[in-house]
Amino acid sequence: MADDRRKLPPSLTVGEVAERAGVAVSALHFYEREGLIQSWRSSGNQRRYPRGVLRRVALIKTAQRLGLPLGRIAEALSNLPADRPPTSADWRRLSASWREDLDARIASMQALRDQLDSCIGCGCLSLDSCPLRNPEDQLGKSGAGARLLP
Repeated sequence: MADDRRKLPPSLTVGEVAERAGVAVSALHFYEREGLIQSWRSSGNQRRYPRGVLRRVALIKTAQRLGLPLGRIAEALSNLPADRPPTSADWRRLSASWREDLDARIASMQALRDQLDSCIGCGCLSLDSCPLRNPEDQLGKSGAGARLLP
């Protein structure tokens, strides 16, 4: 019996990756400049990506959605083999390493949310006691004067 499944192309153009991954072409160029993904040039000097780049881009977008800085994402991806797409086991290992950081950020955001009620009516005129702008009067310890300019 002949295999009548459609033959998948061995590589993808930048436009195909952008469309399938749901990102802008400029985002792919940025990821490539930052070393998160890799391409090669065709004989016509066009970028070509391995099919596995789709999974790598999905991993990047998920990590960004978690609020991870790009440097941390790049560090994680540098520990993965470049010759294959990330696997489920890779994802479990990466997500486990990010869990502690994510839990700490969630706890910090919850504490910040819980402190918002104490600011109602304050107008941030009490900078010596504001738990959000100046926790434990850290600014007062560094001397007098305005230091909270945007």
